[in-house]
Amino acid sequence: MQTDRSFAAPTLLYARPGIVVTAERFTVGRTSWSVADITQLRTARGPHDRLAVRAVAVSAALIASVGLLLGFTGGLARLTAGAYLALGAVGLLPLLLVLAGDRWRPPAHELWGRIRSTEVLLFSSDDERQFGQVSRALRRAREGAARGFTDPPGAGPWRPAR
Repeated sequence: MQTDRSFAAPTLLYARPGIVVTAERFTVGRTSWSVADITQLRTARGPHDRLAVRAVAVSAALIASVGLLLGFTGGLARLTAGAYLALGAVGLLPLLLVLAGDRWRPPAHELWGRIRSTEVLLFSSDDERQFGQVSRALRRAREGAARGFTDPPGAGPWRPAR
């Protein structure tokens, strides 16, 4: 028995509040794109947290200015070995701030694609698991669209043979 699939609901590949991926459409918030129009998918990482970048810049500038002042005033010649070790440890402060900033507020994962010769940010998330699920669902939908299927193989619910 052959069924008419033109009136069937599209195959749902991923659905969470605000994000829906079907075999035909990719919807994030109020923006929706046809899966067939999306090409050249790529992933990237977003920018670092602005507060962490500013903290690193300010601390590096302060450390450099203290070093310059000590160098021009001749204070470096009078420093003890312990003071040199302390200056070296303080010199690592910007690196520690970078590591801490990326740990507390990591850059977001971004999914980019080309839609009609325009590169578009399709999806961004700081949750790595959710990002992986959305990007895999969109890639499966793209593979099905490239083969001419409205439903990618294996996208439907699994039912045991009886």
